[in-house]
Amino acid sequence: MKKAILISFLLCVCNPLFSQVYYKELLKKTEEVLAKIDDTKPNGWTKVGSLIFLANQVSYTNWMAGGQGSVSGNIGLNYDLNYKNDTWNWDNKLIAGYGLNKLKGQELQKSDDRIQLSSLLGKKASGEWFYSAFFNFKSQFDSGFESGVKTSHFLSPVYVQFGPGMLWKKSNNLKINIAPLSSKLIAVDSKFTATGPSFGVEQGKSRRYEFGTAVNSYYKFVLMENVNIENILNLYSNYLDRPKNVDIDYTLNVAMKVNKYLSTNLAFQTIYDDNAFAGFQTRQVLGLGVNYDL
Repeated sequence: MKKAILISFLLCVCNPLFSQVYYKELLKKTEEVLAKIDDTKPNGWTKVGSLIFLANQVSYTNWMAGGQGSVSGNIGLNYDLNYKNDTWNWDNKLIAGYGLNKLKGQELQKSDDRIQLSSLLGKKASGEWFYSAFFNFKSQFDSGFESGVKTSHFLSPVYVQFGPGMLWKKSNNLKINIAPLSSKLIAVDSKFTATGPSFGVEQGKSRRYEFGTAVNSYYKFVLMENVNIENILNLYSNYLDRPKNVDIDYTLNVAMKVNKYLSTNLAFQTIYDDNAFAGFQTRQVLGLGVNYDL
């Protein structure tokens, strides 16, 4: 009888303690599963993208401090189409943008013009590492002018990069690809090199070939509620010509969502390529956007 009472007493005391430990472990495992939800999506195709229209206007009426009125508009597409299974990953991204700016008393000018397509194929190696192959394409839609002289047009110049490498991929929002044996081709219309070099292509030629190391990284995160930040960094070192002069192409996209259809968007891009220009090229677009999710 005493033994039965003792056993009952121990069960009453120990059972709540056991339950607390059990539920704490269960809660911990649940939190871990939620944290990895991006990596546990079903195999197969996933797609996400948005179409954005940005508008900006500056107007003055009897403004004694002075100023110059302007109107600008930009349309942009950012689209991802990805595939994965237990062994393979295939990430594809398309970025396209075109914009015009009109200053009072001046002609229309481009404020944005780009076509960028990137494709990255990976086969599982170990852990978060993949054997990879990448392809990047970059060009423009419309003609460009400098001091009234036409310097480029549709698909001139064209930049193409490709090669094998190794991919480290934590998730769709964090990855780095290193390709030490990559090729790069720059092509322009020969009429733009008739009197001198153009976009790194020598005078009288229509293309330039480079061979070197390409490093491409992507990082997207949520800074705070309704504020998404996307970072795209591409580096390239040409073994055949001044390998220490690394080409840099960095893009920052910030989307601050107001509601389902409206957002404030910032796009910043800087390029360093001393074959095309001895210094940093920069582009910045800021405005209120109308969004359409694809």
